Amino acid sequence: MSAQPATPRSHPFFAMHEHGFVRVATSTPRVRPADVAYNRDQILAEARRAHEAHVDLLVFPELCLSSYAIDDLHLQGALIGAVEAAVGEIVAASAGLSPVLLVGAALVKGASLYNCALVIAHGRLLGVVPKSFLPNYREFYEKRWFASGKSVRGATITVGGHTVPFGVDLVFASEVLPHFRFCAEICEDVWAPTPPSTLGALAGAVILCNLSASNIVIGKSDERHALCRSQSSRTSSAYVYCAAGHGESTTDLAWDGQGVIYELGECLGESERFSLEPQLCVADIDCERLLADRLRLPTFADAAELAGCPEESFRTVLFRHAPARGDIGLARAVSRFPFVPDRAEKLDADCFEAFNIQVDGLMRRIESSGARSLVIGVSGGLDSTHALIVGARACDRLGLPRTFIRGYTMPGFATSEGTKSNAWKLMTALGITAGEIDIRPAATRMLEDIGHAFAEGEPVYDVTFENVQAGLRTDYLFRLASQHGGFVLGTGDLSELALGWCTYGVGDQMSHYAVNAGVPKTLIQYLIRWCALGADFAGDTGAVLLAILDTEISPELVPAGADGAIQSTEEKIGPYALNDFFVHHVMRFGQKPSKVAFLAWHAWHDAQAGGWPADFPADRKVAYDLAVIRSWLEKFLRRFFAFSQFKRSAIPNGPKVSSGGALSPRGDWRAPSDARADLWLAELDARVPFKSEP
Repeated sequence: MSAQPATPRSHPFFAMHEHGFVRVATSTPRVRPADVAYNRDQILAEARRAHEAHVDLLVFPELCLSSYAIDDLHLQGALIGAVEAAVGEIVAASAGLSPVLLVGAALVKGASLYNCALVIAHGRLLGVVPKSFLPNYREFYEKRWFASGKSVRGATITVGGHTVPFGVDLVFASEVLPHFRFCAEICEDVWAPTPPSTLGALAGAVILCNLSASNIVIGKSDERHALCRSQSSRTSSAYVYCAAGHGESTTDLAWDGQGVIYELGECLGESERFSLEPQLCVADIDCERLLADRLRLPTFADAAELAGCPEESFRTVLFRHAPARGDIGLARAVSRFPFVPDRAEKLDADCFEAFNIQVDGLMRRIESSGARSLVIGVSGGLDSTHALIVGARACDRLGLPRTFIRGYTMPGFATSEGTKSNAWKLMTALGITAGEIDIRPAATRMLEDIGHAFAEGEPVYDVTFENVQAGLRTDYLFRLASQHGGFVLGTGDLSELALGWCTYGVGDQMSHYAVNAGVPKTLIQYLIRWCALGADFAGDTGAVLLAILDTEISPELVPAGADGAIQSTEEKIGPYALNDFFVHHVMRFGQKPSKVAFLAWHAWHDAQAGGWPADFPADRKVAYDLAVIRSWLEKFLRRFFAFSQFKRSAIPNGPKVSSGGALSPRGDWRAPSDARADLWLAELDARVPFKSEP
């Protein structure tokens, strides 16, 4: 890795707003029942705190100006007047604050009192959204005080002498940040079979906000998580939920002040519950990613059409505000290994699922083919190791003896004794039918036949030299499969397909069934470790698996140099950790190169920051500076867009494993084989500093 140049953190690259992020927060301020002046001051104190944290959108609880649990006091004229006066004071005080404020208050329109979300920004009341669904069961009695706003559309309301849009048909859109579009609903609305925020999302809102005064009972926190997770996932949105906390009346109920922020079903942040202090839960929403996800989901557009095209009937309220500029950090976790399970509490379940997707796919192929054997080349490297243990498990589940698998180690000109030994140890421990074919005589003959300089004794180790060995191994495997009535089990993985790091046709790109094609290198490493530490592959097998994990990743096609250094894959194509990071964000969300670099920098520039997968080796917890990230990303873009597609367009069948996607031309990724990478390289060059070589 190169030394990092002095970082001009004033460069636009380091500003999260430049990459489509919006900083949101939930706030549970101190409140007192019916003490409007006190509540107003606490709301403003939290708004100022959010301003200092560079928040763009701040969501408060339902009816926080008066507090929620005040029963018939909601209908007292003195309180109604005090609330309206306090609204004006909050609006005036917001002029110098960066966040857009969503404040809960009861407002009168005509002969009705409505439970409302007030949207305030930069000294203006922008609009008011009434609550649609009023709970009137068990402990709730809202229809006693409030009118439902479920049918209010196209209306206005006058508050403190200012007339603003009023209704459930409002989307608020920033004139400053192009992806910053949100809507609001209130508490019970998200518990309804048809939450109003669904139409808001279909009308173009990217962030869905819920001002809530949901009281707490056993299990309700989990229920809120489930609702927020589901709503953010099904609408390709962010969901920001804020419940009332300490200070509400506990006459008959209790309150926990839960604030949660979800994006595409993933929890980005949660406040401390039952806190006596005001809580500010902050997270950065990737609005650009959410819109990109919607572009990839025709179902979203179909749902909008079926709902009568809400974007045409909703009113868009434009607003100006003053978001913080420059480098304000990134308030969200960015996974270093987006393909690797990182939920500690569900680690076994996630690994079991990933592994058995492969096992089940292979089982079905064995059944449907009527094969009498499974043929695999075993190199002692990661990919063939993983394919082999998948094959062993498939045999176990089908009731076949492991001798059904015919494994061959095929040493070439650069095969090390260590990898060859590991291959034999693994085949022996698993109890498969094992054999060895030395390909050097056949490779020498082929090199002689084609007039290659190596056959004349010259140390020429070019691509032809490498491909002769890779091709012969595959050729032998196909002939062996024919001889033994079986099929060739492919070993190449998703990372190699992304980079084109495989020999096309008569080479490791080809097989009868590519069981690893949907599994990137980082996940293969992790699954092998999971298998090695589990009961199913304990003992001798587990020990060999751990030894293989500690081996340098190498194709072993070029003899070691005079200094003993072996051919290193990652020195040639870059760290697989970075390449897998790149392919995830490019393939799954179509992120621009500058955005990928920005995310990679936040994930990788500090080895001490952020989380690492469980049981990840301490000596592999490394950091990459921006210059290194940029350089390898440039190489990735060239390989992925302009070089490798012809190999991917002809890959064999293989199961998709991760929601991050796969590269089968019959599945997630379809692209021309003769595209150019110029557009992506130009974007990288224009927006990311530090062009240098690692």
